[in-house]
Amino acid sequence: MPEQSVVPIDQILPNKLPLVALMGRPIFPGIFTPIMIGNPADVKVIDDAVTRDGLIGLVMLMNESDTPSINDLYKVGTAAKIVKKINLPDGGVNIFISTLKRFKVKKTLNPTAPIVAVVAYLEDEEDDTSEVKALTRALISEMKQISENNPLFSEEMRLNMINIDHPGKIADFIASILNIDKTEQQKILEILNVRKRMEQVLVFIKKEQELLRIQKKIQKEINEKIEKSQREYFLKEELKAIKGELGMTTDAKSSEYQRFKDKADEFKFEGEIKETVDQELEKFSLMDPNSSEFIVTRNYLDVIVNLPWKDPEPELLDLRKARDILEEDHYGLKDVKSRIVEYLAVRKLRKDTKGSIVCLVGPPGVGKTSVGRSIARSLNKQFFRFSVGGMRDEAEIKGHRRTYIGAMPGKIIQGLKIVKSKDPVFMIDEIDKMGQSYQGDPASALLEVLDPEQNFSFRDHYLDLPFDISRIFFIVTANTLDTIPPPLVDRMEIIQLPGYIDTEKLEIAKRYLVPKSLDKNGLKKSQVSYNRESLLHIANGYAREAGVRNFEKNLDKIHRKLAKQIVEKFEEQNSPTPENKKTEAAAGKKATAGKKTKQAPAPVEKFIIDKKLIEENLGKPIFPEEITKRADRPGMSVGLAWTSMGGDTLVIEATSVPGKEGLTLTGKMGDTMKESATIAMTVARKLGAERYGISNEWFEKNHIHLHIPEGATPKDGPSAGITMAIALLSLIRNKTIVDRLVMTGELSLTGQVLPIGGLKEKTIAARRNKAQHIIIPKQNLRDLDEIPDHVKKGITFHPVERFEEVLALALPG
Repeated sequence: MPEQSVVPIDQILPNKLPLVALMGRPIFPGIFTPIMIGNPADVKVIDDAVTRDGLIGLVMLMNESDTPSINDLYKVGTAAKIVKKINLPDGGVNIFISTLKRFKVKKTLNPTAPIVAVVAYLEDEEDDTSEVKALTRALISEMKQISENNPLFSEEMRLNMINIDHPGKIADFIASILNIDKTEQQKILEILNVRKRMEQVLVFIKKEQELLRIQKKIQKEINEKIEKSQREYFLKEELKAIKGELGMTTDAKSSEYQRFKDKADEFKFEGEIKETVDQELEKFSLMDPNSSEFIVTRNYLDVIVNLPWKDPEPELLDLRKARDILEEDHYGLKDVKSRIVEYLAVRKLRKDTKGSIVCLVGPPGVGKTSVGRSIARSLNKQFFRFSVGGMRDEAEIKGHRRTYIGAMPGKIIQGLKIVKSKDPVFMIDEIDKMGQSYQGDPASALLEVLDPEQNFSFRDHYLDLPFDISRIFFIVTANTLDTIPPPLVDRMEIIQLPGYIDTEKLEIAKRYLVPKSLDKNGLKKSQVSYNRESLLHIANGYAREAGVRNFEKNLDKIHRKLAKQIVEKFEEQNSPTPENKKTEAAAGKKATAGKKTKQAPAPVEKFIIDKKLIEENLGKPIFPEEITKRADRPGMSVGLAWTSMGGDTLVIEATSVPGKEGLTLTGKMGDTMKESATIAMTVARKLGAERYGISNEWFEKNHIHLHIPEGATPKDGPSAGITMAIALLSLIRNKTIVDRLVMTGELSLTGQVLPIGGLKEKTIAARRNKAQHIIIPKQNLRDLDEIPDHVKKGITFHPVERFEEVLALALPG
């Protein structure tokens, strides 16, 4: 054959093909189509084929199996050429193939994945007779009738059908697009005689036409029913107008029915919702008002017609306004505000409100709930809040079925009924404190609520109708993520709210807490004056936790006592005396006869709140200055811990007593912390022997006791590893560690310092404890960028990789 001549690809097909099993329908020759391949074994076959000639065999599965063999496949399939391959993120591939020719499996070379077989290519048995031509015309004519009445057939499919010039290919194309069973399609694929194949396809076309005829008949009957119902509606309206003209009143049930009917018509329900509402309305109209079912149906219809079914108006987001509202309502929290504004910017850019689920995580009292209210105000949307803390019944989320007495919808549907808006802001508080019981798992019920891929057709058990809640902006709050199921965490955008340091508390008190507390306790701003030192004294001495809730409680306590003093002094000055009893009696008679006498206002008295006045009203400080946690003797060290309440400092104490060798651990440590203490002991013993010449005899004659104060508080985690090891070495060497030094880091058995979490919260705790130096793992250096400069000010960070570096910093010499 000359070099320049073109050889059709179906003439150079190999006799050995790798086979790909088709889970769905068979694919006919002469078709260009995409196929999704997900099975790893089949993906490997595709990759191998692309590197060679791109040819594969497509055979339909006879028996579905995860690991199909040659015995699970039909014997007749289609050879195909891979035109293009696209890799998918889940590991699968999407291939575009051009199918070429039928083949039959003759011999198996490899019976399991990858299946390889010797094949024989099958030729159409040509039957070039007038009967075949007539069948061709009949097929095209019948398919035209079907395609004209079926919108699923595109213009491109019609053109392809007309332009195919081979009778066998026409039959194959029509068989591939008809809605027939896959086994019937396989039988057509195995028919080699063109005339028989066309006759078989023509039979299926006739069946399809019969189905279309029945479908039209059903549609006609439905239209007739609709016309009948419309006629009944007009007659009822005329009857209603006649009754109105005659002054006839309808009963309460009729007016209630009409109210439900009008509202349902206003919403223009479709499909399942319309069918259900119409059935309930019809049932309601036929019921006796005294029956028990009447109230159940009435309440159900009342819920339906009071839900916001209409689509909301488009959002008009103003980022500048949103930023101003957040700044106005909250001090600090720059990262949080920035994240929220970014989130709103994305909503505005996409013009899409779906999939909005934010989780605010932080210690109590840092403003999670108030941030949620500010978000609702900045979006100009309705706000609805409910708490799931301690919730054990999933019906609280998804409602009760109507078969139960006293059934009601879940919190989601209740909230929508209250706010009367389809796109409000919903705040779900305390999501980390849900429980489980025999009544179900509320956390699992929330999985559907907080999944944008599912909640567009949320079904409440009470409503039992699909309702789109994907437009709701969900804000979830939690103190910690540890107790929230991972699938639930995965559905949310996590925003961390750190605790406040004393300077931030000072500003929050000046701007928000003091004015709010004064107003709440009936005092005027002109009556009470605070200075910087007095507010800092409250923050450091009485409210040293991460949030500002206790700060506000202490301010309220001071202001209540001041209000009491003012009222007592006023009453004392205006108490009745024997001399003016007659005057008061006369004044009383005059008041009853005419105008009422007004009580004189309380005199304005100025209170200057200083340290002395604070201690008079609040008592001695709970956290005196001298009680800052310090390591002031050998065997002590100060570490940093993270809790759901924020960061905290942790004093570790170690001592030894003569006796049997061993290590005792107290302080309610968890299993992980106990293991860390064992590692710390091993490292300290090794370094004590190598560096300082501490003999084994010392350990054999001394029993070591390691304790973490506040023994009633459970503690766990590996981040106190280096702190415990330093405490032990301080004890062994009888040397006090460097003052104002705190540390955090996990210790490995070989002396490596491993990274930890919650560095921001731990740094805030260190600052509250007036620490000047913090030892951190070197791998946590990247976390320093997330800590504000005013928090880091005055603190020196010492990143370390090895425990020897920690030793040099904490116990030099």
